[in-house]
Amino acid sequence: MPDFSFENACDLTQGLVLGTDEVGRGPLAGPVAAAAVCFPDLKMDEKLACMIKDSKQLTKVKRQLIFDELMSSNALIGIGLASAEEIDEINILQASFLAMKRAIRQIEEQNVKIGTVLVDGNRLPKDWPWPAKCIVKGDSLSLSVAAASIIAKVTRDGMMEDFAKEYPFYDWENNAGYGTKKHLEGLKKYGVSPLHRRTFAPVRDILQEDS
Repeated sequence: MPDFSFENACDLTQGLVLGTDEVGRGPLAGPVAAAAVCFPDLKMDEKLACMIKDSKQLTKVKRQLIFDELMSSNALIGIGLASAEEIDEINILQASFLAMKRAIRQIEEQNVKIGTVLVDGNRLPKDWPWPAKCIVKGDSLSLSVAAASIIAKVTRDGMMEDFAKEYPFYDWENNAGYGTKKHLEGLKKYGVSPLHRRTFAPVRDILQEDS
């Protein structure tokens, strides 16, 4: 289970420790979403802490419950997005970093000093103004990162459900923009929507066929 071991190993005299994670690198449509979460005193309700783990291991109902608990807790939370257009322009990795940066900025705007950012994964951006550390499988190890993964997942899934009302041909309410059979069938039948990532192969191939 994730805990605060990585957070406590940071130099806490330099400022607060944040965890950040993104959701939505793989889908063919929609933004990539990121969240940054900070527990200022590195403490949280024990019952909530026992519920938190990698968002992919949780049911939709459990994620929503934890999301609501986190949003009403003393945690500092920021949410950032990078659009499909930005993903096509700068690539998905850089867009993921951009979304994380926007999420971190939201916390920074709450007049707090950021000491260290814990990032899920094995790569760091080159242009961040904050000290940062990678944690491979961080959403299974760090409570801050795991909380960020849940916030990002619930946020993005909710957005894709809303987008599905405007673009009902791709089953986004169920696949969150990933390339499922129904999504690909919708692409072939109804074409590419404004929310599709045009540089991703299945979308790009259809655009080439139609040109």
